Amino acid sequence: MEANGLGSQGFPELKNDTFLRAAWGEDTDYTPVWCMRQAGRYLPEFRETRAAQDFFSTCRSPEACCELTLQPLRRFPLDAAIIFSDILVVPQALGMEVTMVPGKGPSFPEPLREERDLERLRDPATVASELGYVFQAITLTRQRLAGRVPLIGFAGAPWTLMTYMIEGGSSSTMAQAKRWLYQKPQASHQLLRILTDALVPYLVGQVAAGAQALQLFESHAGHLGPQLFSKFALPYIRDVAKRVKAKLQEAGLAPVPMIIFAKDGHFALEELAQAGYEVVGLDWTVAPEKAWRRSDGWC
Repeated sequence: MEANGLGSQGFPELKNDTFLRAAWGEDTDYTPVWCMRQAGRYLPEFRETRAAQDFFSTCRSPEACCELTLQPLRRFPLDAAIIFSDILVVPQALGMEVTMVPGKGPSFPEPLREERDLERLRDPATVASELGYVFQAITLTRQRLAGRVPLIGFAGAPWTLMTYMIEGGSSSTMAQAKRWLYQKPQASHQLLRILTDALVPYLVGQVAAGAQALQLFESHAGHLGPQLFSKFALPYIRDVAKRVKAKLQEAGLAPVPMIIFAKDGHFALEELAQAGYEVVGLDWTVAPEKAWRRSDGWC
Protein backbone atom coordinates (compact mmCIF):
# COMPACT_ATOMS: atom_id res chain seq x y z
CA MET A 1 0.00 0.00 0.00
CA GLU A 2 1.29 3.46 -0.84
CA ALA A 3 1.86 5.94 1.96
CA ASN A 4 -1.21 8.01 1.08
CA GLY A 5 -3.49 4.95 0.94
CA LEU A 6 -4.01 5.35 -2.80
CA GLY A 7 -3.28 2.80 -5.50
CA SER A 8 -1.29 3.41 -8.68
CA GLN A 9 -4.28 4.99 -10.46
CA GLY A 10 -5.00 7.36 -7.61
CA PHE A 11 -7.93 5.30 -6.35
CA PRO A 12 -8.26 4.13 -2.73
CA GLU A 13 -6.32 0.94 -2.04
CA LEU A 14 -8.43 -2.22 -2.46
CA LYS A 15 -9.19 -3.87 0.88
CA ASN A 16 -11.09 -6.96 -0.31
CA ASP A 17 -9.63 -8.57 -3.43
CA THR A 18 -11.27 -11.99 -2.96
CA PHE A 19 -13.42 -11.64 -6.06
CA LEU A 20 -10.49 -10.63 -8.25
CA ARG A 21 -8.26 -13.42 -6.97
CA ALA A 22 -11.02 -15.96 -7.65
CA ALA A 23 -11.49 -14.52 -11.14
CA TRP A 24 -7.79 -14.97 -11.83
CA GLY A 25 -8.04 -18.61 -10.71
CA GLU A 26 -6.23 -18.14 -7.42
CA ASP A 27 -7.13 -19.86 -4.17
CA THR A 28 -9.36 -17.87 -1.81
CA ASP A 29 -10.42 -18.36 1.79
CA TYR A 30 -14.07 -18.45 0.77
CA THR A 31 -16.24 -18.26 -2.35
CA PRO A 32 -16.87 -14.60 -3.18
CA VAL A 33 -20.46 -13.52 -3.74
CA TRP A 34 -21.93 -10.79 -5.91
CA CYS A 35 -25.19 -10.36 -7.80
CA MET A 36 -25.53 -9.36 -11.43
CA ARG A 37 -28.63 -7.34 -10.63
CA GLN A 38 -27.44 -5.91 -7.33
CA ALA A 39 -29.18 -2.59 -7.84
CA GLY A 40 -32.80 -3.57 -8.33
CA ARG A 41 -36.45 -3.14 -7.55
CA TYR A 42 -36.22 -5.24 -4.41
CA LEU A 43 -34.65 -2.23 -2.65
CA PRO A 44 -37.02 0.56 -1.56
CA GLU A 45 -34.19 3.07 -1.79
CA PHE A 46 -33.66 1.98 -5.41
CA ARG A 47 -37.31 2.66 -6.23
CA GLU A 48 -37.10 6.03 -4.53
CA THR A 49 -33.98 7.04 -6.45
CA ARG A 50 -35.34 5.78 -9.78
CA ALA A 51 -38.70 7.54 -9.36
CA ALA A 52 -37.03 10.90 -9.85
CA GLN A 53 -36.31 10.44 -13.60
CA ASP A 54 -36.73 8.06 -16.52
CA PHE A 55 -34.44 5.07 -16.90
CA PHE A 56 -31.96 6.32 -19.49
CA SER A 57 -31.77 9.74 -17.85
CA THR A 58 -30.70 7.84 -14.76
CA CYS A 59 -28.08 5.97 -16.80
CA ARG A 60 -26.71 9.32 -18.02
CA SER A 61 -26.34 10.69 -14.49
CA PRO A 62 -23.01 9.65 -12.90
CA GLU A 63 -24.29 10.63 -9.46
CA ALA A 64 -27.44 8.50 -9.80
CA CYS A 65 -25.50 5.52 -11.20
CA CYS A 66 -23.01 5.76 -8.35
CA GLU A 67 -25.77 5.90 -5.74
CA LEU A 68 -27.63 2.92 -7.25
CA THR A 69 -24.41 0.90 -7.43
CA LEU A 70 -23.57 1.55 -3.79
CA GLN A 71 -27.04 0.95 -2.32
CA PRO A 72 -26.82 -2.88 -2.13
CA LEU A 73 -23.40 -2.71 -0.47
CA ARG A 74 -24.90 -0.75 2.40
CA ARG A 75 -27.16 -3.71 3.14
CA PHE A 76 -25.23 -6.83 2.17
CA PRO A 77 -21.62 -8.03 2.61
CA LEU A 78 -21.01 -8.52 -1.11
CA ASP A 79 -17.54 -9.07 -2.56
CA ALA A 80 -17.91 -6.93 -5.69
CA ALA A 81 -20.01 -4.12 -7.12
CA ILE A 82 -21.23 -3.82 -10.71
CA ILE A 83 -21.77 -0.37 -12.14
CA PHE A 84 -25.38 0.64 -12.71
CA SER A 85 -25.88 1.11 -16.45
CA ASP A 86 -27.53 -0.73 -19.35
CA ILE A 87 -26.31 -2.69 -22.35
CA LEU A 88 -28.46 -0.56 -24.68
CA VAL A 89 -26.42 2.60 -24.18
CA VAL A 90 -24.24 1.26 -27.02
CA PRO A 91 -27.03 1.27 -29.66
CA GLN A 92 -27.95 4.73 -28.38
CA ALA A 93 -24.38 5.89 -28.89
CA LEU A 94 -24.54 4.46 -32.42
CA GLY A 95 -27.40 6.87 -33.11
CA MET A 96 -30.47 4.72 -32.47
CA GLU A 97 -33.32 6.00 -30.33
CA VAL A 98 -34.10 3.75 -27.37
CA THR A 99 -36.74 4.38 -24.73
CA MET A 100 -37.72 2.37 -21.67
CA VAL A 101 -41.47 1.82 -21.68
CA PRO A 102 -42.99 1.07 -18.26
CA GLY A 103 -44.39 -2.44 -18.15
CA LYS A 104 -42.91 -3.30 -21.55
CA GLY A 105 -39.18 -2.72 -21.43
CA PRO A 106 -36.82 -1.23 -24.02
CA SER A 107 -38.29 0.04 -27.26
CA PHE A 108 -36.62 1.13 -30.52
CA PRO A 109 -39.10 3.32 -32.47
CA GLU A 110 -37.09 2.80 -35.67
CA PRO A 111 -35.43 -0.63 -35.58
CA LEU A 112 -33.14 -1.90 -38.31
CA ARG A 113 -35.19 -3.55 -41.04
CA GLU A 114 -33.12 -3.52 -44.24
CA GLU A 115 -29.41 -3.66 -45.02
CA ARG A 116 -29.44 0.02 -45.99
CA ASP A 117 -30.51 0.86 -42.44
CA LEU A 118 -26.94 0.13 -41.32
CA GLU A 119 -25.98 3.41 -42.99
CA ARG A 120 -27.92 5.21 -40.24
CA LEU A 121 -25.45 4.05 -37.62
CA ARG A 122 -22.67 6.33 -36.47
CA ASP A 123 -19.02 5.44 -36.88
CA PRO A 124 -18.30 2.91 -34.10
CA ALA A 125 -15.05 4.75 -33.37
CA THR A 126 -17.14 7.61 -31.93
CA VAL A 127 -19.09 5.46 -29.48
CA ALA A 128 -16.66 5.70 -26.58
CA SER A 129 -16.73 9.49 -26.73
CA GLU A 130 -20.54 9.38 -26.66
CA LEU A 131 -20.47 7.27 -23.48
CA GLY A 132 -18.34 9.52 -21.32
CA TYR A 133 -21.11 9.56 -18.72
CA VAL A 134 -20.53 5.83 -18.10
CA PHE A 135 -16.82 6.43 -17.57
CA GLN A 136 -17.61 9.31 -15.19
CA ALA A 137 -19.96 7.05 -13.22
CA ILE A 138 -17.28 4.36 -12.95
CA THR A 139 -14.62 6.81 -11.73
CA LEU A 140 -16.97 8.40 -9.21
CA THR A 141 -18.14 5.02 -7.91
CA ARG A 142 -14.60 3.68 -7.66
CA GLN A 143 -13.68 6.67 -5.53
CA ARG A 144 -16.70 6.35 -3.26
CA LEU A 145 -16.25 2.61 -2.84
CA ALA A 146 -13.11 3.61 -0.96
CA GLY A 147 -11.50 0.27 -1.75
CA ARG A 148 -14.20 -1.76 -0.03
CA VAL A 149 -14.68 -4.16 -2.99
CA PRO A 150 -13.76 -4.24 -6.70
CA LEU A 151 -15.95 -2.55 -9.32
CA ILE A 152 -17.12 -4.50 -12.38
CA GLY A 153 -17.84 -2.88 -15.74
CA PHE A 154 -19.91 -4.55 -18.45
CA ALA A 155 -21.43 -4.48 -21.92
CA GLY A 156 -23.78 -6.53 -24.04
CA ALA A 157 -22.24 -8.91 -26.58
CA PRO A 158 -22.70 -8.19 -30.31
CA TRP A 159 -25.41 -10.78 -31.03
CA THR A 160 -27.50 -9.71 -28.05
CA LEU A 161 -27.27 -6.04 -29.04
CA MET A 162 -28.12 -6.96 -32.62
CA THR A 163 -31.34 -8.66 -31.53
CA TYR A 164 -32.63 -5.52 -29.81
CA MET A 165 -31.66 -3.29 -32.71
CA ILE A 166 -33.54 -5.44 -35.22
CA GLU A 167 -36.47 -6.65 -33.12
CA GLY A 168 -37.10 -3.18 -31.77
CA GLY A 169 -37.27 -4.46 -28.19
CA SER A 170 -37.66 -7.69 -26.28
CA SER A 171 -38.82 -10.80 -28.15
CA SER A 172 -39.62 -14.36 -27.19
CA THR A 173 -38.57 -15.75 -30.58
CA MET A 174 -36.04 -13.29 -32.09
CA ALA A 175 -37.72 -14.05 -35.42
CA GLN A 176 -36.65 -10.82 -37.12
CA ALA A 177 -33.04 -11.03 -35.95
CA LYS A 178 -32.76 -14.71 -36.90
CA ARG A 179 -34.27 -13.94 -40.30
CA TRP A 180 -31.34 -11.60 -40.83
CA LEU A 181 -28.90 -14.41 -40.07
CA TYR A 182 -30.50 -16.66 -42.69
CA GLN A 183 -31.48 -14.11 -45.34
CA LYS A 184 -28.88 -11.36 -44.84
CA PRO A 185 -25.74 -13.13 -43.57
CA GLN A 186 -23.34 -10.53 -44.99
CA ALA A 187 -25.29 -7.64 -43.47
CA SER A 188 -25.51 -9.57 -40.20
CA HIS A 189 -21.74 -9.93 -40.07
CA GLN A 190 -21.37 -6.27 -41.01
CA LEU A 191 -23.58 -5.25 -38.08
CA LEU A 192 -21.80 -7.61 -35.69
CA ARG A 193 -18.45 -6.14 -36.76
CA ILE A 194 -19.76 -2.61 -36.18
CA LEU A 195 -20.87 -3.59 -32.69
CA THR A 196 -17.56 -5.29 -31.94
CA ASP A 197 -15.68 -2.20 -33.13
CA ALA A 198 -17.83 -0.11 -30.78
CA LEU A 199 -17.50 -2.44 -27.79
CA VAL A 200 -13.72 -2.73 -27.72
CA PRO A 201 -12.90 0.94 -27.00
CA TYR A 202 -15.94 1.18 -24.74
CA LEU A 203 -14.70 -1.66 -22.53
CA VAL A 204 -11.13 -0.39 -22.57
CA GLY A 205 -12.49 3.01 -21.57
CA GLN A 206 -14.27 1.44 -18.62
CA VAL A 207 -10.98 0.00 -17.37
CA ALA A 208 -9.23 3.35 -17.89
CA ALA A 209 -12.02 4.93 -15.83
CA GLY A 210 -11.53 2.48 -12.96
CA ALA A 211 -13.33 -0.80 -13.69
CA GLN A 212 -11.40 -3.70 -12.16
CA ALA A 213 -13.14 -6.51 -14.07
CA LEU A 214 -15.31 -6.70 -17.17
CA GLN A 215 -18.34 -8.82 -17.97
CA LEU A 216 -19.76 -9.43 -21.44
CA PHE A 217 -23.44 -10.39 -21.45
CA GLU A 218 -24.59 -12.66 -24.28
CA SER A 219 -28.09 -12.64 -22.84
CA HIS A 220 -29.74 -14.09 -25.94
CA ALA A 221 -27.37 -16.98 -26.63
CA GLY A 222 -30.20 -19.44 -26.05
CA HIS A 223 -32.04 -18.24 -29.14
CA LEU A 224 -29.26 -19.70 -31.29
CA GLY A 225 -28.48 -23.35 -31.79
CA PRO A 226 -24.88 -24.59 -31.84
CA GLN A 227 -24.34 -23.87 -35.53
CA LEU A 228 -25.68 -20.32 -35.56
CA PHE A 229 -23.93 -19.54 -32.28
CA SER A 230 -20.60 -20.75 -33.66
CA LYS A 231 -21.05 -18.65 -36.79
CA PHE A 232 -22.63 -15.43 -35.56
CA ALA A 233 -21.90 -15.10 -31.83
CA LEU A 234 -18.77 -16.96 -30.77
CA PRO A 235 -16.32 -15.32 -33.23
CA TYR A 236 -17.28 -11.88 -31.98
CA ILE A 237 -17.18 -12.93 -28.33
CA ARG A 238 -13.62 -14.13 -28.95
CA ASP A 239 -12.70 -11.00 -30.88
CA VAL A 240 -13.88 -8.71 -28.09
CA ALA A 241 -11.70 -10.47 -25.51
CA LYS A 242 -8.64 -10.61 -27.77
CA ARG A 243 -8.84 -6.98 -28.84
CA VAL A 244 -9.68 -5.58 -25.40
CA LYS A 245 -6.66 -7.32 -23.89
CA ALA A 246 -4.41 -6.08 -26.67
CA LYS A 247 -5.69 -2.51 -26.34
CA LEU A 248 -5.23 -2.53 -22.58
CA GLN A 249 -1.61 -3.57 -23.08
CA GLU A 250 -1.09 -0.92 -25.76
CA ALA A 251 -2.53 1.73 -23.44
CA GLY A 252 -0.26 0.65 -20.58
CA LEU A 253 -3.24 -0.40 -18.48
CA ALA A 254 -3.05 -3.40 -16.17
CA PRO A 255 -5.00 -6.46 -17.33
CA VAL A 256 -8.35 -7.15 -15.70
CA PRO A 257 -10.22 -10.46 -15.53
CA MET A 258 -12.94 -10.79 -18.14
CA ILE A 259 -16.17 -12.73 -17.67
CA ILE A 260 -18.37 -14.15 -20.42
CA PHE A 261 -21.95 -14.94 -19.53
CA ALA A 262 -23.92 -16.60 -22.32
CA LYS A 263 -27.40 -17.19 -20.94
CA ASP A 264 -28.81 -20.59 -21.98
CA GLY A 265 -25.61 -21.19 -23.93
CA HIS A 266 -24.89 -24.51 -22.22
CA PHE A 267 -24.32 -26.13 -25.62
CA ALA A 268 -21.21 -23.98 -26.11
CA LEU A 269 -19.53 -24.34 -22.71
CA GLU A 270 -16.43 -25.98 -24.13
CA GLU A 271 -16.01 -23.25 -26.75
CA LEU A 272 -16.67 -20.46 -24.25
CA ALA A 273 -14.04 -21.91 -21.91
CA GLN A 274 -11.49 -21.39 -24.71
CA ALA A 275 -12.76 -17.98 -25.86
CA GLY A 276 -10.17 -15.90 -24.03
CA TYR A 277 -12.05 -15.08 -20.82
CA GLU A 278 -10.87 -15.77 -17.28
CA VAL A 279 -14.38 -16.62 -16.07
CA VAL A 280 -17.33 -18.37 -17.70
CA GLY A 281 -20.64 -17.50 -16.07
CA LEU A 282 -23.22 -20.26 -15.66
CA ASP A 283 -26.98 -19.87 -15.60
CA TRP A 284 -29.36 -21.82 -13.41
CA THR A 285 -29.79 -24.62 -15.97
CA VAL A 286 -26.17 -25.77 -15.69
CA ALA A 287 -24.75 -27.81 -12.81
CA PRO A 288 -21.35 -26.29 -11.89
CA GLU A 289 -19.66 -29.67 -11.39
CA LYS A 290 -20.77 -30.82 -14.85
CA ALA A 291 -19.58 -27.57 -16.39
CA TRP A 292 -16.23 -28.11 -14.69
CA ARG A 293 -15.88 -31.58 -16.19
CA ARG A 294 -16.98 -30.45 -19.66
CA SER A 295 -14.35 -27.73 -19.70
CA ASP A 296 -11.61 -30.10 -18.46
CA GLY A 297 -11.45 -28.43 -15.09
CA TRP A 298 -10.67 -25.03 -16.64
CA CYS A 299 -13.48 -22.94 -15.17
